[in-house]
Amino acid sequence: MSDTSYTREILLHKHTRREFRERMQAGELKACIIPVAATEQHLEHLAMEHDWRSVMLVATEAARLLSPEVIVAPSMNIGISEHHMRHPGTLSALPGSWLSVLFDTIRSMHHAGFTNILVLNGHGGNIAPCLGMWGQYQQRLEINLHFESYWNLLPEEVALANLKTKRWPGHAQEFETAFAMAAFPENVRQDAMQEQDDKEPLEATATAGQNMIDEIVKQVAKYVAGMIDGSNTAVIPPFHT
Repeated sequence: MSDTSYTREILLHKHTRREFRERMQAGELKACIIPVAATEQHLEHLAMEHDWRSVMLVATEAARLLSPEVIVAPSMNIGISEHHMRHPGTLSALPGSWLSVLFDTIRSMHHAGFTNILVLNGHGGNIAPCLGMWGQYQQRLEINLHFESYWNLLPEEVALANLKTKRWPGHAQEFETAFAMAAFPENVRQDAMQEQDDKEPLEATATAGQNMIDEIVKQVAKYVAGMIDGSNTAVIPPFHT
């Protein structure tokens, strides 16, 4: 398979309307992953794209394992990051506007024919607003709709075996730094990591990062496969009368 056909098969935005329509009409596509994350400061040593780039990597690699049944929507690469706005360059959306865009994205994919949708999160600031609204989203759409942060699917024993600090996910700490070292080392500024006050990132290694990435991708694929086969079904809160 060529690189072009690979990206077209996995990524929604690489399809033409005919290609997408024909796959849906054939019943080939069974689930959709919507990655959500942020663009924000990650201490002095990591690029600000870390959150959205990491969750997009996990989503696309998990979809590849389940090919051709899963497609990945474009990442929402601005998140709820008000707590980082004192660092210029951070981008942040207010919860109400961000949740509206997310719901419209979910609604659009439901309109396209998907009843299995995973919103895969890569930023801690998005969690509480999503959990607060999730029951209402499920009630409105009545589909197998899930929200999960990718690091929650990392088995504890794998994390503990690879993290010297035994803490994850953290913010630009050992876990995220190891992830970046393995997946996009050009985003890690080694000099800044040595110079900054926070020394925890110095514990990170690319080997540990790759070990954890491999397991996370496998577990996300397993999670989505369960959505497809019906063993992982969202519990929709009842309507109150």
